[in-house]
Amino acid sequence: MPQFAANLNWLYTELPFDQRFEAAARDGFRAVEIMSPYACPVAELKALLTANGLQLVLLNTPPGGTDAASIEAAWASPDCRGTACLPGHEAEFSAGFSLALDYAQQLDCPRIHVMAGLLPDGMEREAAQATYVANLRRAAAQASLAGVNVLIEPINTRDMPGYFLNRQDHAHAVLDEVGAENLTVQMDLYHCQVVEGDLATKLRRYLPTGRVGHIQIAGAPGRNEPDLGEINYPYLFALLDELGYGGWVGCEYKPVRGLAPGATADGLGWLAEASRGMPAF
Repeated sequence: MPQFAANLNWLYTELPFDQRFEAAARDGFRAVEIMSPYACPVAELKALLTANGLQLVLLNTPPGGTDAASIEAAWASPDCRGTACLPGHEAEFSAGFSLALDYAQQLDCPRIHVMAGLLPDGMEREAAQATYVANLRRAAAQASLAGVNVLIEPINTRDMPGYFLNRQDHAHAVLDEVGAENLTVQMDLYHCQVVEGDLATKLRRYLPTGRVGHIQIAGAPGRNEPDLGEINYPYLFALLDELGYGGWVGCEYKPVRGLAPGATADGLGWLAEASRGMPAF
C-alpha cells in the first residue's frame, strides 16, 4: 500500500492549524504536507511534528512576497501563484526560495515544490520558459548543497486559470532542459485527470524514469475524497505498488463528508479500505 501524507492546508480545516497535527496522527497518518508554513515559527512547527510523531514531507515555495505578512497577502490574491516563471521577479523568487529552503532544512523536509506562477497577459511563453528554467537551475543547485529535492507540478487551468505549467510532458521536458538530478515532478493525479486523463498509462510511462518525486490525489471532478468521482484509485494504488513506487502520496483534497469537528475523519473510509488491501470503493 502506498504511504499517505495529509495535506494540512486542505484536510482538518474544521480545526485550528495547530490542532491538525494531532488529528492527522490520530487518524493514522505518519506524514504531512504544508503548503505555506511561513506564518508559523519553525520552532513551533518542529514541536508539533515531534509531539505527534509526524514527518513533514513537502512544503511549497511562497506564491509571492518575501516575509510572512507579504506571503500571506500573496496567498489571498488570485493573481499570485508563484514567481518562478515571471521575468523581472528573479530577486523575489530567490528570496522566497531561500526562505523555503531554510524551513525545509530546519524541519528535515526533503522536498520543496516550486510554484511556477501565472503567465502574464501578452507575454510569450518562450520568455516565461527561459526565466522558469534559469530560476529552477539556480534553485536546484542551491537545494542540492542541502540535500533537498526540488519539485515542479503541472496544475490544471480550470482551478488555476493562467498557470504556466499544465501538462506532464511539459514538466518532463523542463527537467531535461534544467538538467539537475534533484529536480523531479510532483504528479498530482487530480490535476492530470482534469487536463489529460489516461492516468494509468502516464504512471506506467513516467514512474519508471525515477523522475516522479511525489504524488498527490483527490477525487475528480470535485477535488473531494478520492472515493468520490470518476478516478478508480484502488486500481491506481495497486499500480503504484506494481511499479515499485516507494514515495509518499499526498492527500490534497476538500473533505465533504461529515460535519465539523469530524468532517475530515468522517471521510477517511477510503484510507481504511486501502489499508485492508485496496478493494474496490
